Amino acid sequence: MLILQITTTAIDSTVVESGQDAVSLWDLFLLGGYFMIPLVLLSAMAIYIFVERALTIKRASTTPNQFIEKIRNLVLNGDITGARLLCSQTDTPIAKMIEKGISRIGSPLKNIEVSIENVGKIEIYRLEKNLSLLATISGAAPMIGFLGTVTGMIQAFIAIAQQEGSVSPKLLSSGIYEAMITTAAGLMVGIVAYLAYNYLVSQVQKVIHNMEYTSIDFIDLLQEQR
Repeated sequence: MLILQITTTAIDSTVVESGQDAVSLWDLFLLGGYFMIPLVLLSAMAIYIFVERALTIKRASTTPNQFIEKIRNLVLNGDITGARLLCSQTDTPIAKMIEKGISRIGSPLKNIEVSIENVGKIEIYRLEKNLSLLATISGAAPMIGFLGTVTGMIQAFIAIAQQEGSVSPKLLSSGIYEAMITTAAGLMVGIVAYLAYNYLVSQVQKVIHNMEYTSIDFIDLLQEQR
């Protein structure tokens, strides 16, 4: 309660002195101290990763209409070259898996299945690229914010120790500001990064499910052909 009272008094005094109705975001950023710099960098990195991965996953999940049906017809008609050409013109993980399977037609079914699985693993790795970094940001940002809190409180207690007589809230305002602002900023960056990470993971899982379903369908097609 004492900290909250001091913080409120410090904010009110800053607003009155500046003649403004509220403290601007830029003022809050400056008052947050040096720990705001890594938090801003982490937030920019998280936004970039989210946008880049979201676009990549969206492209990977977009399969042309009746793609599998066209492949089925071409393979059943013996047009292997046409089927491979159709796959090469479609830049999706599913098309690459099917193309690999088509190139192995004539080999034992087990070998074809293994080849498709290997391509699938490579494509899944590409889809999950940088997701671990986004998860790291979601955990590191709050920790950096708490570290800013600790250093801010240390400054506040140093100010108390050096002050003779009564403690002035204005004297403590710098340390309290840094403590509160970096905590809030770190939590905001961490929460947004965590939500973004879980959203992307769910989208990747949908693509993986579609890849597995399509590969099973393709293997069934080869069994029918035999």
